[in-house]
Order: sequence, then structure tokens, then C-alpha cells
Amino acid sequence: MAELVDRWPGAVGPTIARFAWPARIARDGTVHVATADAVWAFELGQRASEIAGRLGCDRLRFTPGPLPEPAAKPTIDVVAPSDGESLLARELTASMTHETLRESVQKALSYALARGRSDPSF
Repeated sequence: MAELVDRWPGAVGPTIARFAWPARIARDGTVHVATADAVWAFELGQRASEIAGRLGCDRLRFTPGPLPEPAAKPTIDVVAPSDGESLLARELTASMTHETLRESVQKALSYALARGRSDPSF
């Protein structure tokens, strides 16, 4: 089962993997796949032989059922720019004539400078 779960996203693509996930393998070798709802079960059932071929299994059965929780997205710590970083960003963008664009770039640049200070790998 672990090998099948590892191959699943590559065989079906990220969109289908978000709405359908292998649940178990029956004794007869049928792979039972939980789907987000009956519409996904129906649609994927129409493509069962194609998907089974990609996975290297004989039969797939799609039914609505519980899906694994999506992995939590990593959080990014926002570091406020120092006065010096804000000043440098202001100096670097001073020649920009479009005021709104200059302000946006200046803000992004000041936060990028602050991020570089707090994260040496950045």
C-alpha cells in the first residue's frame, strides 16, 4: 500500500490527488479509492482502466469517502524592516517615476532586505 500511495500523485496528477486518494487494497487486488464526492467517484470510474494502467494494478474502485488532511503549509515569519533597510529601499527606488509602483517596489524591497538579515540562506 505504501508504494501505491507514493506513486498515486504522479500517476493521477495533483488535481485528482487532491480529491481522490487510495484507501485500501482488497484481497482480490482491487484498489479502493476514496473520493471527495460521488461526482469525483463517477468521473474517475470512467477513467479507471487508464489510471490502473499508470499505477500498474488490475482494478480500481472509486467511492466517496474520507480523504487525508492536506499537509499544513509552512508558515513564514515576517520580519519588519529596520529604519536603515527602509531608507535603503527608498534610495534604490527614488528614480522610479510611477508613484504607486515605486511605493509597492519600495515596500517589497524593504521586506526583502529585512528577510535577508534574518535568514542568511535567503
